[in-house]
Amino acid sequence: MSDAAFVAVDWGTTSFRLWLLSRSGDVLAERRSSEGMTTAMHTGFAEVLASHLAAISAPEGLPVIVCGMAGARQGWIEAGYVDVPANLSEVMDRATRVPGQKSDIRILPGLAQRAEGMPDVMRGEETQLLGALSTDHRTGAQLVCMPGTHSKWVRVRDLNVTQFSTFMTGEIFDVVSKHTILSHAMADAEPFSGDLPAFSNAVIDIYNNPQMATNRFFTLRSGQLLHGLSATDAKAKLSGTLIGLEIAGAHASAPRDSSVILIASGGLGELYKAAFHALSIDFITIDADDAVRRGLIAAATSIWH
Repeated sequence: MSDAAFVAVDWGTTSFRLWLLSRSGDVLAERRSSEGMTTAMHTGFAEVLASHLAAISAPEGLPVIVCGMAGARQGWIEAGYVDVPANLSEVMDRATRVPGQKSDIRILPGLAQRAEGMPDVMRGEETQLLGALSTDHRTGAQLVCMPGTHSKWVRVRDLNVTQFSTFMTGEIFDVVSKHTILSHAMADAEPFSGDLPAFSNAVIDIYNNPQMATNRFFTLRSGQLLHGLSATDAKAKLSGTLIGLEIAGAHASAPRDSSVILIASGGLGELYKAAFHALSIDFITIDADDAVRRGLIAAATSIWH
């Protein structure tokens, strides 16, 4: 581990990811767990971090750069927000040091949009933006989609975040599919992918008819009762309806011919790719894990150059 230069941590609400990195950004070791903020609030943030550093035999005293919910008000220490419009370089400049620690531990701030009619915040996604856009030197106007429990759509120009919107797509899917009458319609659903017609058709339908969203929800139940809609198709239609509704909302404040940078990974990323294909939206994909790690590396390099 003599090449180790610093530690990078992405600390989510329910997830924890850590990378031991060389000065050039090579991954020397990696740890993942479900010890997100909700767990660390009780067991202790310092204790969780120390256990993972010990597990990879990390050299003592390495600096640590952290993004995500560890910097929330109920996290390790509040890292605050950078107000938009703002250049992403301000995120690196405003890192907050955790007091009382032997190592130099810095937590990156989030972004806040304080407009009266559309207040919004993000914490963690700003580091994905930093990694996805700065390392590829992307310029001009960009429309960025970051799917998740609370999906973010961000308008960026030359690394300046000008506006963003949060959509509770993932959380609503979880609530509706498990805690409403529709839970009966999809109780025995099998895993599905974005090439299922029920998914893509639902995306197209709701994109063109967003005002019918709650009606389309109920048809998942009535379609099963009256037309034998399968549980898997019902679940795929719910997913397609919510993702299509999100895209329609994001496009309401952006040109519909805008190309999209999709920062995503895994099965959820594949669903968004399928939705964009169904709507003939041009996009490129950047892996979410790569983006956040690259953002943390950029921040660490800036702080401890």
